[in-house]
Amino acid sequence: MPDFRLPDLGEGLTEGEIVTWLVAVGDHVSIDQPVVEVETAKAVVEVPCPYEGVVRARFGEAGEKLAVGSVLLSVGAEEPAGTGSGNVLIGYGTSDPPRRRRADRRRSGRAAPAEPVPARLVPAQSTSAQPAPVEPAPAEPARGGPVGLAPAVISPLVRRMARENGLALAGIAGSGPGGVIRRVDVERALSTRPAAPGVERPAAPGRRIPLTGLRGLVAEKLATSRREIPEATVWVDVDATDFLAARAALPSVSLLSLLARFTVLGLKKFPELNSRVEGDEVVVLDEVHLGFAAQTDRGLVVPVVRDAHTRTTADLAAAITDLATSAREGKIAPASLTGGTFTVNNYGVFGVDGSAAIINYPEAAILGIGRIVDRPWVVDGRLAVRKVTQLTLAFDHRVCDGGTAGGFLRFVADCVESPITALADL
Repeated sequence: MPDFRLPDLGEGLTEGEIVTWLVAVGDHVSIDQPVVEVETAKAVVEVPCPYEGVVRARFGEAGEKLAVGSVLLSVGAEEPAGTGSGNVLIGYGTSDPPRRRRADRRRSGRAAPAEPVPARLVPAQSTSAQPAPVEPAPAEPARGGPVGLAPAVISPLVRRMARENGLALAGIAGSGPGGVIRRVDVERALSTRPAAPGVERPAAPGRRIPLTGLRGLVAEKLATSRREIPEATVWVDVDATDFLAARAALPSVSLLSLLARFTVLGLKKFPELNSRVEGDEVVVLDEVHLGFAAQTDRGLVVPVVRDAHTRTTADLAAAITDLATSAREGKIAPASLTGGTFTVNNYGVFGVDGSAAIINYPEAAILGIGRIVDRPWVVDGRLAVRKVTQLTLAFDHRVCDGGTAGGFLRFVADCVESPITALADL
């Protein structure tokens, strides 16, 4: 019975948090079938199983973190309908060896387990190969269970939570299958535990959101950016009337894609902004890997279009659309969220005019565009109503001065006002 272990998810990730199991014990799985959703520090990914067979045990519950290399599933052979034999697991022979093992157990007087053993729970009478049993809780009468038996707790997280709060697991009623105690059961016990004599119970705290996973990674990068980058911000109001006309003529190209195209052209003229600081050196990068801010149900992510400087406008737009869709669906690969050299952001979709955005560390700059609204504008000496927006550039003042930053921003602004010259490759 092979064990399927949490694979290396790339980009230096060492652990993942189980979000949702896609299979249950007893389900049949086929090769490369997704069996679990795992959240890393960069994305939620579906993990496929390389084996075919029946799920005999799952290791870990939703919310539990597992290190890369930890066992996720045990996959066994299909139970034969009769006495025939045949291939029951890809690459693992026929059903004869398992039958012999069951006969040996009967001859030795040891009964085989009647049902699959849950992950991290090893009954005393089992002789099957399982991970080392978790040390049992002190023997206390379990509410609703036999006296003297420790309650079944699958997740080490639940045990630790109870231990740190001085709760006896045997006194907690489990709401999971077979009376398994879950984290919600421990939290409920804590909320109803009476305060010690003479001690006033503190007011219930507000909703707490852990800074873990993707949220924790974003928080760390933002804090590092503010701490290490001496940033400055420049902005300019732009007549975007022709910009909107160009977008209407190219239905497959979004406003963000057009801005991305103009950004790449600007970085060719002002390459200092496509750089990063390493120690006491500014490293000006040859390739433009363009990131763009995308809002998802899990928070803000920044997918990266590789080699944006080699793409046409249409190709760049298609890549942005594909990555944005994958990000919103929670299926984007972790590798697609790293390695950016410059970021663009359309915060106008939130109905705001401008923003002094935080640079996406370790990049050197971020360009944003605000909402496009009707405003009075002077055209050829006459006052007119035009579509106006604001472009904002936050940049690392160590990599360039205001002249370079202003020159880049003015170039992009000119492209927005006269977009036809930037779209000659279509």
